[in-house]
Amino acid sequence: MTWYQKGISDERGGHTTEVLSVSQVSSLVEALLDDTRLQDIWVRGEVTNLKLHGSGHCYFSLGEKSRDHSAVLSCVMWRNDARRVECEFRDGMDVVVYGSIGHYAPQGRYQLYVREVRPAGRGEKHLMVEKWKVQLTSEGCFDPQKKRPLPAYPLKVGVVTSETGAVLQDIRNVVSRRYPLELVVSPTAVQGEGAHLEIARALQRVERDVDVIILARGGGSFEDLFPFNYPEVVRAIVSCPVPVVSAIGHEVDITLADFAADVRAPTPSAAAELVVPDRIALMDSLALFRKTLGNRLIVRLDRAGTDLSEVRERLSPRRVSQRVTAKREDVSVLSGRMERAVLSRIALERERLSAAAGVLAARNPAQLLRRGYCILQKDGRVIHSADEIACGDRLTLRLVDGRAVTRVEEVHHDS
Repeated sequence: MTWYQKGISDERGGHTTEVLSVSQVSSLVEALLDDTRLQDIWVRGEVTNLKLHGSGHCYFSLGEKSRDHSAVLSCVMWRNDARRVECEFRDGMDVVVYGSIGHYAPQGRYQLYVREVRPAGRGEKHLMVEKWKVQLTSEGCFDPQKKRPLPAYPLKVGVVTSETGAVLQDIRNVVSRRYPLELVVSPTAVQGEGAHLEIARALQRVERDVDVIILARGGGSFEDLFPFNYPEVVRAIVSCPVPVVSAIGHEVDITLADFAADVRAPTPSAAAELVVPDRIALMDSLALFRKTLGNRLIVRLDRAGTDLSEVRERLSPRRVSQRVTAKREDVSVLSGRMERAVLSRIALERERLSAAAGVLAARNPAQLLRRGYCILQKDGRVIHSADEIACGDRLTLRLVDGRAVTRVEEVHHDS
């Protein structure tokens, strides 16, 4: 039957009303619950109906009672998340939980899928961390595009941690074993009041003297690691001119400093392994390169030997004699052509030279002087017109075989 797909008449108005299937309603509810305001949220309440399933999953409710109203929220925590709960989890406990609202279609109900549980006494700090996270995200402090690669072969490694803990010794042991180099330690308090300001100053104190920095501390509670969530620490990491590797707490502990660091390591020892290469592996690589280069050199020498044999064959007396004979014939032909071309060019140039000599002879002023003409000069300049001289001027007459000096007594201008 498919009548429900087409709709039924509404007795109140006579209009046709669509009838939804159960799965359609379930999908609609899921879409409504997919609101961002219901995702990745912190919720505070009292634990009730706690059930620890044999599979490791955890089922419970969060209750809230007041004079005006009461409410209950169903919760589920999957096995992998339940393993990480550090506090004693029991009915009647006031907690702050982190998770997202989802729809459980088989039973037609919504529930909170919990990923983290903290005692309510620490809830305010968790909310503070979430507020800082939003603020620092807007500043671009966690932008993946800003992450910097670690230097392949650092010369100096900075270590920002407590100088009294085992963390520093672990890092020293790994570095001395893998790739001995200079460690520059910038000691700081890693927990307690004002520790975040010391951590930020310790980073700034060493950032100009090293190629990479390890920011580390051992495991601890949420309260112990809280200084690494402060914006001052995050901004000091982001503004650091060299890459920063974070190794704070255990692998499951995540602070805002981890989000800001260029690389996050699960432990301080792992951080040391990340920042320095393994000298044994490097020596193995060098040995492989040496072998590869040797093989390539042998191949090139063999090829050069083959080329040399071919050259020797081409330069053998018999082959050279044949080529020389052929080249002599070519040279003889070219020599005859060149000789004829040169003689032809010489004859042509002689004709051009003779014509030019005739033109020069005709234009030579000395020829005019030989026929009785003279050149009149005033102050070294040739006189072309009567307008250029006046009575009393001292002039020079240039003749074919000498010069004479005269003075002008009269000047007559022809019409």
